[in-house]
Amino acid sequence: MAEHGGQLTRADLDAALQKLPGWRYQEGLVTVYKTPTAALALDLIAAIGQIAEQQNHRPDLEWRYNRVFLRYVSHDAGGQVTERDIAAAGAVSEAAAGIGAAAQPERYPGV
Repeated sequence: MAEHGGQLTRADLDAALQKLPGWRYQEGLVTVYKTPTAALALDLIAAIGQIAEQQNHRPDLEWRYNRVFLRYVSHDAGGQVTERDIAAAGAVSEAAAGIGAAAQPERYPGV
């Protein structure tokens, strides 16, 4: 599936995005999760932190009240999207669904 170093070809990335409907490509994998409350946004951030520790892969993250903005890229792969980013995005999607967060990737700046 991936080229050397885990980097994805554009075709691989497009195929992966078909399985991650809440995510878009914009110089990385990006999305915004909206939660019912700010407290639930913090719960989501905590879950993202646990995923990051388990996978040893951290996203760029910004919190605005009940929205969590995320961007995954592999800095050690020249800022490209790799299989690690796809796996992390999938795990975050599951965690977000578990707390009732809605993906709104169209709200990510520039998308």
